Amino acid sequence: MSVHLHDHTEWIDQLEPTSRELLAHRWPDATKVFSARGLDNYVKGAAALRGLGRGAALVNAWIDGAPQVAQEVGEDVVGELATTALMLASKTSGAVIELVLATAPTAASRLADGALFLQYLQFLNTLVAQAPRGLRPMLGQLDALFAQLTLGGLRRWATWGAQAHRTHYEEQVLYFGLQSKESLAMLQQERKGTLLVDVQRRINMYLRALWGRDFYMKPTAGDFENRDGYRPFIEDYFIHLPDALDAVNGPGGSVDAVQCYRAAAAHAAAHVVFTRQPMSAEGLSPWQMAVIGLVEDARVESLTIARFVGLRPLWASLHTAQATQHATAGDWLNRLARAWIDPTYEDAHPWIAQGRALLRDALPRMQAAPHDNTVSWELGVQLAHSYRELTQGPTFQPRTDLQSATYRDDNRYFWAFDGFDFEHSIAAGYEPPQQVRKQVNLMEFVNELEVEGAGDDAQEVWVLGTELFPYEDLGVSFNDSEGREPVLPPVHYGEWDHLIQLERPAWATVQERRPQAGDPAMIDGILAEHRRLIGRMKFILDAMQPQGVQRIRKLEDGDEIDLNAALASVIDMRMGRQPDPRIMMRSVRKTRDISVLVLLDLSQSTNDKVAGQDHTVLELTRSACALLADAIQKVGDPFAIHGFCSDGRHDVNYWRFKDFNQPYDDTAKARLAGMTGQLSTRMGAAIRHAAAAIKLQRSSKKLLLVITDGEPADVDVRDPQYLRHDTKKAVEEAGRNGVTTYCMSLDPRADQYVRRIFGERHYMVVDKVERLPEKLPVLYAGLTR
Repeated sequence: MSVHLHDHTEWIDQLEPTSRELLAHRWPDATKVFSARGLDNYVKGAAALRGLGRGAALVNAWIDGAPQVAQEVGEDVVGELATTALMLASKTSGAVIELVLATAPTAASRLADGALFLQYLQFLNTLVAQAPRGLRPMLGQLDALFAQLTLGGLRRWATWGAQAHRTHYEEQVLYFGLQSKESLAMLQQERKGTLLVDVQRRINMYLRALWGRDFYMKPTAGDFENRDGYRPFIEDYFIHLPDALDAVNGPGGSVDAVQCYRAAAAHAAAHVVFTRQPMSAEGLSPWQMAVIGLVEDARVESLTIARFVGLRPLWASLHTAQATQHATAGDWLNRLARAWIDPTYEDAHPWIAQGRALLRDALPRMQAAPHDNTVSWELGVQLAHSYRELTQGPTFQPRTDLQSATYRDDNRYFWAFDGFDFEHSIAAGYEPPQQVRKQVNLMEFVNELEVEGAGDDAQEVWVLGTELFPYEDLGVSFNDSEGREPVLPPVHYGEWDHLIQLERPAWATVQERRPQAGDPAMIDGILAEHRRLIGRMKFILDAMQPQGVQRIRKLEDGDEIDLNAALASVIDMRMGRQPDPRIMMRSVRKTRDISVLVLLDLSQSTNDKVAGQDHTVLELTRSACALLADAIQKVGDPFAIHGFCSDGRHDVNYWRFKDFNQPYDDTAKARLAGMTGQLSTRMGAAIRHAAAAIKLQRSSKKLLLVITDGEPADVDVRDPQYLRHDTKKAVEEAGRNGVTTYCMSLDPRADQYVRRIFGERHYMVVDKVERLPEKLPVLYAGLTR
């Protein structure tokens, strides 16, 4: 990779002359903001957009705008900008894509953060599907919109317009062009008081004047579904402030948004300056952590006020707690916080007085060692202990008992947790370490093994080259007596996004789980309960069983002569009659060559009771599987029973209750008896995993039978069409691999979507769920004849 323009001739030659001239003009500026790799992507992006055939103006907008975007929010997002432009090519015109690229520098400048800019690109992809006629006029007003709205406000404003004028294209144009009254009314409703991007430079200068050093600040967007922003927080030494703030009411009157920003930035900077070491949260309750955090806030503010006295009235103006408030533990925390920062605040309660006295006595120690936060830990534990004795107050609720002073951060900065928060680690992109399997000799294994019965999540597994037998030498190795088959590692599958008409690679993760064992007698009881149904099915199953070798007679063309038919033809000829020419026969081997995999939806909804029945959907599904497994075993077809549920795209749980290479014995019955319903239904990933399992079978026919009680859905997907289209793609992929997919739906409303997913004649809707145990074996017989 090179920073010289002439080294990219291969791609530049594909451009129009005007584009080449503009690229040469912009190249010096591009080299200042792009690395060598970024320059390579910059030129390749221009060539890719040229390949769309939408004219030179589109390419020129890219050449002119991409360096400005990189200068504002970094070069990492420029590749996503090119990808978004290419995706939009199948949904809108070249003129609109040109506007997207031309206004991208404005968006990057106003958002001032790479993560927010990526969210903005996702918003454009969603909007073009919801309001295709509104994207062009909105981009024309983007500067005015971002001057008044945060990204969350822009999304709410656009979503309202898209839903209100879904089928009225003229109204869409007026709304998104800010030419209708309702558009201006919604704009006023979503408008925030002051945007961080407008005052960030002033806040930076303010902090530099205080501390004589620079601080790194980033805007953070609140939840776009409501108007509440995130609290300030500090992470990786970056101060994250809300992207917009309104004026607030304090005890002395209204405090404008700029003052709120100054208070929040000064408080966060005080933490960065004085909180140098993390505090251990080991052994602390949430209440103790809350009080310790409150003391640490007071400590850094006291040390800062000792240097800059004028900060006290600024911070005190944002504390609104009153001495009469005592309904929640949060009220007591807010009263204590105000007592520490505001000398004029009167509160005679013993717990508040104790807090004031403790902080006053500890102040000399704090000033002597300003970077030592152990005093906060000691005072916090003492106050948390005396709270119950002195206040008889309510129990602390971590989710609702928050500080009312909006300028204070959430204190995540200085806590060090010995435990590992897996959900937050996944959100941060952390990938757990792969399990290590280490080959060891016998002496290492016997003398140094730490945990003999380690679970599936063990970090390191030791493996012997040969089997190990107990000292008693009973002829049974430890593997045979205590060993468990290993669970497969996580498998990643792509997922189809119908909005961009592309597959998201490695998007969903299937985690195989070890099924829990129940009582196998439950399955035997189900068979005994339905013995009459089993008796009625006996004749159907007998007819399905392979009959071995059969001779087909009376054929004109066959493998050998049928002596009886030949003799009858000779007799006819001697008697002067027309002989029957069908004197051949063929031996045909009648065998069944089919494999069946039953895939069960085990989501939370299966725990619901059937209307008018005492049985749950899960219990009826278990009964149907027991009858079906009994029927398939009698016929002799290879079969497997698997189940799935999901908790977001990172965790699609998958169980193998009975696999193809396993007998249908008490172990398999115990797994069926122990299955439970939980979480959601990400069906596409589960079908892909099941298809990969049945594809390994050598049978000429492969049947994947899906049993579900609802449509595909998951906790991290809001668009109901997204997982439907992905499941349809998964069914099509299975069909291309020779797997026939059939769905038995227990949802009475499934006709609305199941036909589009599985295709005509590839589904059955069971209106009366209580008849599922009767219908499932009959369906199997009909599908496998």
